Amino acid sequence: MKHLIISTLLSLTASAWAQVPANVDVKDAWVRATVAQQKSTGAFMQLNAKADTRLVEVRSPIAGVVELHEMAMDKDVMRMRPVTAGLALPAGQPVELKPGGYHVMLMDLKGPVKAGDVVPVTLVFEGKDGQRSTLDVKATARPLGNAAAAPAAAGDDHSQHKH
Repeated sequence: MKHLIISTLLSLTASAWAQVPANVDVKDAWVRATVAQQKSTGAFMQLNAKADTRLVEVRSPIAGVVELHEMAMDKDVMRMRPVTAGLALPAGQPVELKPGGYHVMLMDLKGPVKAGDVVPVTLVFEGKDGQRSTLDVKATARPLGNAAAAPAAAGDDHSQHKH
């Protein structure tokens, strides 16, 4: 009987977790296609939260390491760094993950990403109440300019980036 009660409680807890809706709309999700031997790439999209929320984690099965990053100018030098405290998504205000700004880094890629591939990305959000929710996004891989024939743009290949 004790095992039945524990199993039921675990089941209800898992169901409650799975039913928490993500309060965020995602538009234009895409991933930059890679060139031969490239071990990292970026994912980009527009996020629009219905209530104040934070993007606190990103996952993808195509990469060994997935991080939210910020690229910004610091005294005429472009610097990139992981965003460890999450990214604020104010209610009703679109937040753009784009080249040269906030973006998702997919590092230690398990294989090449070709233009047209559909890349699964899971976004994890946290509301003001501490409640977490996930949203699965399908991002289409596309070249930026002629990325399929040219080396990665400066700051795009993070294969030498240490964590």
